[in-house]
Amino acid sequence: MKQKLLLLDIDGTLTEPGYNIPPASALEAIRKARKNGHRVFLCSGRNYAMLKPILQYGFDGYVASAGGYVVCDGKVVFDRPMKQEVFNLAMDVFERNHVFRTVECLNATYGDNGLEDLLEGADEFSNSELLRFRRQLSETLDIRPMNEYDGSPVYKIVFMCTEQSQLEEPMELLEEHFVFCVQNLEAVGCLNGELLGKDFNKGIGIQKLCDYLGMDIKDTIGFGDSMNDKEMFESVGYSVCMENGHPKMKEMADYICHSVSDDGLYKAFDKLGLLT
Repeated sequence: MKQKLLLLDIDGTLTEPGYNIPPASALEAIRKARKNGHRVFLCSGRNYAMLKPILQYGFDGYVASAGGYVVCDGKVVFDRPMKQEVFNLAMDVFERNHVFRTVECLNATYGDNGLEDLLEGADEFSNSELLRFRRQLSETLDIRPMNEYDGSPVYKIVFMCTEQSQLEEPMELLEEHFVFCVQNLEAVGCLNGELLGKDFNKGIGIQKLCDYLGMDIKDTIGFGDSMNDKEMFESVGYSVCMENGHPKMKEMADYICHSVSDDGLYKAFDKLGLLT
């Protein structure tokens, strides 16, 4: 088979949301695919600090911070943080509407006080991104208080609130500068999403990676599960959604594989001929 570039989302795709240990079957699939000449990259909304524990399992690089920071074979090939003035605008309008925020730099994430209480009220059938934050706060404790934010460049803002009306003014004022990736407007107890700059996303990050490698983007396969994988699915040559994924992502996907808890990646790699 012609060499393929494989892009793997983490939470809900490579691992259970919020965890850093992939199933043994997924690791075996990655090892076999790389041995067969394919290149395997993480493609995640996580910043470098949050995806770093995964890198020990062997990858050719990563598209991090929802496409804002791309590394191949140890070399940074794309680095696009938010502009300071639009970051300040977003922080102000979210605060004015009592929307909880986390800001993601490369090496740290900072969150507003009260996130734990908000997440406690979330629907038990929440999306993978919300579950990731719940587990990070309760188990890994790697989200620092907002008052410790040191002014480092920011790549992404995650927002959470209880009512859709809280997002009306932010969406109106920020639509010129940002894309709102809302996971589920019908969620119970907690709405969540990501604020992304219009000059980068997972799809743009993948194209930058292909340009660097001299590969046709038609030779890419993207694996994901949530709404922040939308631009990846729109860009790659072939898209695979996990059975545990968002309904809209399943509609977009070329193929729906088994869930992350049912050896989904291994089975998908096998079906696509990447293991032989």
